[in-house]
Amino acid sequence: MTTLWDTTGSEVVKALSAERRAAGALAFGLALTLVAVVDEKHVSEAEGAATLAASAHPCRLLIVVRRQIESPHPRLDAEVSIGGRLGPGEAVVMRMSGRLALHAESVVLPLLAPDAPVVTWWHDEPPTRIAHDPLGVFADRRVTDVTAAPEPLSALLQRAADFAPGDTDLSWTRLTPWRTLLAAAFDTVTDTPDSAVITSGRANPSAQLFAGWLKNKLGIPVTVEEVGTRPDVTKVTVSLDGSELAIARTDSRTATISRSGYPDRVLPLPGRGVGELLAEELRRLDDDEVFGEALGTYSGLQNLGARSPHREHIWRDPMDKSLTVAGTAPPSGEANAAQAGATPTGAAQTGAAKTEATKTGAPSSAGSTATVGRSGSTARPGRPKAGGA
Repeated sequence: MTTLWDTTGSEVVKALSAERRAAGALAFGLALTLVAVVDEKHVSEAEGAATLAASAHPCRLLIVVRRQIESPHPRLDAEVSIGGRLGPGEAVVMRMSGRLALHAESVVLPLLAPDAPVVTWWHDEPPTRIAHDPLGVFADRRVTDVTAAPEPLSALLQRAADFAPGDTDLSWTRLTPWRTLLAAAFDTVTDTPDSAVITSGRANPSAQLFAGWLKNKLGIPVTVEEVGTRPDVTKVTVSLDGSELAIARTDSRTATISRSGYPDRVLPLPGRGVGELLAEELRRLDDDEVFGEALGTYSGLQNLGARSPHREHIWRDPMDKSLTVAGTAPPSGEANAAQAGATPTGAAQTGAAKTEATKTGAPSSAGSTATVGRSGSTARPGRPKAGGA
């Protein structure tokens, strides 16, 4: 491991090259570059999650810690290792202070693994607009987690307004075991579903996405009931012709499947940590079209998957107090539609209508743009419908 204090981007590149030469064959076979963006107080959590994900997917792990951006003195401290405490792969932890933290891409770009996809993950409150952060603009996949925002449902609506193919959110990834169980349960169902009810804790974005997915796949009305203090989804009930199909979480590891006229079954439904969720997202590097459909149904913004995957970097200086952002409009110019499917509640409803970012009194450099986009996206088949495996 090499530790560099008050260094430069060039020195970090040299240190990584030296570590690769020392490691030999261990340094080859990288599948992707994972860029983790995190605040100083959450570094330990992000390192643990990223290490778990990187152990399942050989990658170059670049952890960007932005701190003290108001400091007048830019500074870069870095830790470079291969096969060290951050797993068997290549890892660089960069702590950036001062104005350098606003231009992290100047250090990160030379460190990207050549000819490998780039995934950017924010282990923090998601950016209001990904185009404001060049670390997200140059990525092929962008992973956020709206549960880290003060108002998760409003943040989920913002993700819909700012959506581009390649975006995903861990609130959607948390639903994979639920969707798998429900799809498997429907393998033996011949009755026509009439409606569905999802039970969850208050302001749960996963429940709203679950409702959007069910409405898309089954074409039925779906209601989200907020019950109890548990923050996650606890039960889903589908009404059929004169009967019911229900999946209810029993504890943190199992769930019970109940169906009228049949004995109950207990099946595994384990809770997963952030590292496991991130590892799942790294298994697929193409656009998640099904997530786009569920997000569009929740927000009322249709055809999210038809938007361009290319993003244009919009420079925004967070230290410039004369720069105000009123909100974000859909990049494709779509009008804000009425909420479809499961309707968000509380503060989320007030965030349904967003307008394009308004810049007042900002210096000319604040509005400069630079095109940094993907060469294209790869089509993929949708995930299984609830009626089949």
